[in-house]
Amino acid sequence: MNTFEKNLTRYMPPDWGFQFHGHRCPFMPLGYRMGIMALERMGLEREKNHGLHVFPELGEGHPQACLVDGIQIATGATLGKTLVEKTFWGKMAATFWYKDKTPIRFLMKPDFLDGFAPFEFFKYRKRGVEPSDIPPKVTQEVLDWTLSVPDEDVYEITERPDFVYTPPRGSFNKTKCSICGEYVFERYVRILDGKPVCIPCSGYRK
Repeated sequence: MNTFEKNLTRYMPPDWGFQFHGHRCPFMPLGYRMGIMALERMGLEREKNHGLHVFPELGEGHPQACLVDGIQIATGATLGKTLVEKTFWGKMAATFWYKDKTPIRFLMKPDFLDGFAPFEFFKYRKRGVEPSDIPPKVTQEVLDWTLSVPDEDVYEITERPDFVYTPPRGSFNKTKCSICGEYVFERYVRILDGKPVCIPCSGYRK
């Protein structure tokens, strides 16, 4: 079995993952691959609750942010469970944290990223064509290429024992905003003229 065949079995996201993401592209599967590798290296199962936290270094306004959906699909560390916190550094990397485990950072190697240059998929994208409107054959070509590349040529993996994180304490406590009357969970309550208010009514930006 060659590298492509091994990776196809191991790293191809399930059909529901593509449905969740909304289209086929190379970067969601690369995030999925990163997530699978992180679980294996840290000796973890897919997160059911609130243990695994992921810190993608991507930002906004670049198509490669699809990586984050792949990470969520693979690991179960989802935005809805507040387990994903982007740093907005604009880098193709992510750190995975779990209590009493050594955090691990995955970086997509520059040489691997440079290898995308000849593919028609990115020529379409640079012209503003949305992924779902790109011919399937063109998309499949670049997907197949990513699966033909060995792990060690795709990611640089480093342990980060210096990475310190304390998950916020969960709380069901809430109060009503004295202006709009809507409930606000306690950590987001602000005080205005001695009364509890929500962030929009407070005038604060956060």
